[in-house]
Amino acid sequence: MDIDTRPYRIEPGQKLQLKHRPTAVAPLYRDEADYRQQLDAQVQHLSRLQDLLYAHNRYALLLIFQAMDAAGKDGIIKHVMSGVNPQGCQVFSFKHPSAQELDHDFLWRTTQCLPERGRIGIFNRSYYEEVLIVRAHPEILKAQSLPREAAKAPRIWAERYESINGLERHLHRNGTRVIKFFLHLSKQEQRRRLLARLDDPAKNWKFSADDMAERELWPQYMRAYGEALAATSSAHAPWYAVPADDKRNARLIVSQVIVDALTALKLSYPPPALDAGELAAIRNKLSRT
Repeated sequence: MDIDTRPYRIEPGQKLQLKHRPTAVAPLYRDEADYRQQLDAQVQHLSRLQDLLYAHNRYALLLIFQAMDAAGKDGIIKHVMSGVNPQGCQVFSFKHPSAQELDHDFLWRTTQCLPERGRIGIFNRSYYEEVLIVRAHPEILKAQSLPREAAKAPRIWAERYESINGLERHLHRNGTRVIKFFLHLSKQEQRRRLLARLDDPAKNWKFSADDMAERELWPQYMRAYGEALAATSSAHAPWYAVPADDKRNARLIVSQVIVDALTALKLSYPPPALDAGELAAIRNKLSRT
């Protein structure tokens, strides 16, 4: 059963207040078995489409995942992309920038990791951190050695949105399709998941004292996310605000969006380099040797 993903798409120019967007919707599956069946079917479909993408070799797909901590980015990447050939998929996680990265413009480090034609690239966090975490922590700007005239708020955020939109238009024109997912988690569900990490010794390593400090900045982050999504969702590089309180629902929605995007490319295998007669001759020779 195909899932209608239109309700989760942020339309270009849409006024956006995340408090009015759902973090949970009715289950898109009947039970555990139905969820597994749906996800397995999508994973298999995605695997076939990824094989076509690689053979077609005219397009690339860039998937960007942004979210508050514990929203399930790693789990979605693990489950949805489980059937994709590792040779055709690249995953990059972006953490604190290095000294070298800070000596370049804010798009430099991620641009080096863009997927080649025929491949799927996944950014677990991305250049959007520069209008999210940096906005919640304006002191970070001081470490970026920007010219004074370029570091003034609020102009800097509008200019960074402009740079991001320009990059994504450029990528689209050159065959890279960009799809962006904001995993919309409620503060209450984040608390439950963080407590679960503390209660499970095998997950204690995931918890950091910084998690609590970031949680205190929830209103600032929601404002930053809302403005960034509204300013940078476009017809060619859409944002999806995916309700993430139910991990299963989130995985099914994300997988449907990816399958739909690849299907829309109308991919095909390239014609064989040899004609039918030459292929028949090779088959005949192989069968005799």
